[in-house]
Amino acid sequence: MKKNSEDMPFLDHLEELRWRLIKSIISILIGAIITFYFVDQIIEFMILPTKNLTYPLDLQVLKVQGMFMIKWGIALMGGIALSIPVLTFQIWKFISPGLYINEKKYVGPLIVFTFLFFIIGLVFAYKIIIPFSLNFFTSVGMEGIQNNFSINYYFNFIIWLLFGSGVLFQLPIIVFILSVLGLLTPAFMRHYRRHAIIFVLILSAFITPPDPISLVLMSIPLMILYEFSILVSWLVNRNKL
Repeated sequence: MKKNSEDMPFLDHLEELRWRLIKSIISILIGAIITFYFVDQIIEFMILPTKNLTYPLDLQVLKVQGMFMIKWGIALMGGIALSIPVLTFQIWKFISPGLYINEKKYVGPLIVFTFLFFIIGLVFAYKIIIPFSLNFFTSVGMEGIQNNFSINYYFNFIIWLLFGSGVLFQLPIIVFILSVLGLLTPAFMRHYRRHAIIFVLILSAFITPPDPISLVLMSIPLMILYEFSILVSWLVNRNKL
């Protein structure tokens, strides 16, 4: 089946990209405004993991502009998270002229599952990775030294884990897109499975604290996602036959 659009001139591609970027930025700003309206509740929710630690910690604001920067940082991150469906749609619309007509039917499921897997990654980090990480770091203290942490560093740490996990859980989505574009096949993924394991361990080491438990906790679901991604690639390539 032929593609339903003619080749676009290079300048038209640039203009198309510009408008996609503008719409993406607007969606992030709208999401940031919505997030900022609930920012106090979000902050309370993100502090909850500190309440049930074996070794309690105290959060302190050490800069005059500390809470201001935290609230705007959370608003920006929330804006990006809320705009994921819009960002996914804009990316898809930009590449869709190069796809076949029957391949464009995937846009709806793609938007839904991109947001769903991102949320699953956030929940996994919040429920498993963050509690283990906080317990690990608070347990390596010394007697007579209190766990008084800067709230800015705490939120930087938490947001890094949350968004890192959310992005890593996009693996099946990335595989899906590459498979639709014909750049990835199940055979290729099975052949480089051992290389993927090493890559997963490296990614997990970057996103988790330097302890083996957190590394394993992040690596296991990523390897499961990799195997699931092979199935995703197989389903896409099977429909092409």
